[in-house]
Amino acid sequence: MRDPVTVSTGQTYDRPSIESWFAMGNTTCPVTRCPLPDFTLIPNHTLRRLIQEWCVAHRSDGVERIPTPKQPADPTLVRLLLAQASAGDASLSSRIAALRRLRALACESEKNRAVVSTYTRSAIAEMAFGADLDLAVGAMEALAAVGVTERESAMVAARPERVAMLAGMIRLESSAEARIGAAALVEGMRTAEAREAVGAADGVIEGLVALVENGDSRAVRAGMRGLFSLCLAKENRGRAVMAGAAEAVVRRIGEMYCVERGDLERALATVELLCRVEGGREAVVGVEGAVADLVRAMTGKATERAAEHAAGALVAVVGGSEALQEEAVAAGVVTQLLLMVQSGCSDRARRKAQMLLKILRPAWPMQDLFANSDDFLHPF
Repeated sequence: MRDPVTVSTGQTYDRPSIESWFAMGNTTCPVTRCPLPDFTLIPNHTLRRLIQEWCVAHRSDGVERIPTPKQPADPTLVRLLLAQASAGDASLSSRIAALRRLRALACESEKNRAVVSTYTRSAIAEMAFGADLDLAVGAMEALAAVGVTERESAMVAARPERVAMLAGMIRLESSAEARIGAAALVEGMRTAEAREAVGAADGVIEGLVALVENGDSRAVRAGMRGLFSLCLAKENRGRAVMAGAAEAVVRRIGEMYCVERGDLERALATVELLCRVEGGREAVVGVEGAVADLVRAMTGKATERAAEHAAGALVAVVGGSEALQEEAVAAGVVTQLLLMVQSGCSDRARRKAQMLLKILRPAWPMQDLFANSDDFLHPF
């Protein structure tokens, strides 16, 4: 522990851990499983002093003293700001100002974000679909900083009028933050029915594609995540291809190597899914350098999932085209595939690698150097 805090049941946890627990929508004590009447976290100064004393006693072993943590936002202040934002009899300007203050608090630190999210997330989500557009935009901007869970997304998917409002918010040109918040709600859809309902709404997929094409790094990631969520539903894949999602995602893959690895995995998985529907492969092939980018996604420190999805996409992309097969081989894909087959990857990833190796076999240069290559082509 670095920052021990105590909850109302008397149990002590490290602050980041218990804040993450609350941020996921849990309302019970992890140890006792008792419902928590509130989410106040009280610093355990005694335990923290003991931790510091232990660090000092073991500094000769290379243990560093833990710096004094900055206290997160006061829950009382968060509740007060939420009350101001929710007050129907207050002026619109004061309500929007309270939402902006909540957003500013959440942006200050991860600790603040967890506190603000715990106390305000559901209420802000409700305000994001109110009658007043300015207040709704302010609430959606706050959601972009606070974050959402499956619960808030389900609240939207269950009501067609909210889905329509969500589509309008994603296309809103006046506020990039509101569009990011709306995309986060799309990402949170967890059931096939919810994904299909949201994906079928006019403008949702087109708005996500626009975020990927024209947004900054945060907007691109939000748009990517939203598209991946919707494309998990088969019914949305054709719509996504028609909206230009395949081209938009492929063009951004080259920029995804330095971001969170999960974002690259989602981007590659989206490309693989879209290549399976009519027009998807052609859209990817039409992007200059697409094959090289997909091969590059398998190299270096690529995760197993990223390499698997890249291989799956390449199976669809280079199949039936000798020129694209030669391009993939020239980019070094054979070496990466042989490494995949020999590694401890999943059976599914290995099957995709073996399938791609078979497709590329005629394009291998100096095939006599691969006399034992059949060992890699047969199922293990």
